[in-house]
Amino acid sequence: MKAKIALQLWSIQEMMQKDFFATLKQVKDMGYDGVEFAGYEGVQAKELAEFLKTIDLKVAGSHIGFEALEHRLEEVVAFEKEIGNQRIICPYASFKTLEEWQLFFSKMNSIQKRLAEVGMTLIYHNHSHEFTEIPTVSILDEMLQTVPNVKLEVDTYWVQNAGEQVIPWLEKHRSSIALLHIKDMLIMSDGEKESTEILSGILPIRSYVEWAKSADIPWLVVEQEAFQRLTPMESAAKNIQALKTIVEEVYV
Repeated sequence: MKAKIALQLWSIQEMMQKDFFATLKQVKDMGYDGVEFAGYEGVQAKELAEFLKTIDLKVAGSHIGFEALEHRLEEVVAFEKEIGNQRIICPYASFKTLEEWQLFFSKMNSIQKRLAEVGMTLIYHNHSHEFTEIPTVSILDEMLQTVPNVKLEVDTYWVQNAGEQVIPWLEKHRSSIALLHIKDMLIMSDGEKESTEILSGILPIRSYVEWAKSADIPWLVVEQEAFQRLTPMESAAKNIQALKTIVEEVYV
């Protein structure tokens, strides 16, 4: 089955804050199949569900902070069920010691079990620090061992940024990967790295899409956090055009 393409709405957060519904419609008109939420700006679940149905925009998942998952899980479950979302994504965690990470894993395990009871999947989204924060320890591997039913939303940019070989890493963790974040990498003149539009950087995006096809990944999620010449909305439009072309070529 061909992977669908979603936009992580953090990429266009200022537009979402200014006009939530009009911006969702623009995302649909760009050609995205769905979105991955990063907050709801006070919009009620019923109203959002009706609007998404009206414009035929799917929910690929939602980034929900760990504090909300820990302290307001039933509220989260009710909202996400109303809008038709089954993928609950913890977007970030960082701790100085392995003991603190282990406590986090224990709490994630409890959250995962509750979400499974209502037919939802708990997913963790990586950055690069999970590879380097605790010397000699792979935090993501520790998480998968301690919370065996948690899934990963692998941000390919951050895996590369951590110095890992992306495709071998994906293959090693194939059974645990639920979603892929896709963005390109620009090397700046001072050697620093920034995300950039797909096919404007150095990353082998096509190989990631080919891997996604082999692993039957349902959603490729576009995210961009830095912008060099284009506005975030212009970048979102360029990204869907580039990624859709690659998907059409790969899924033949």
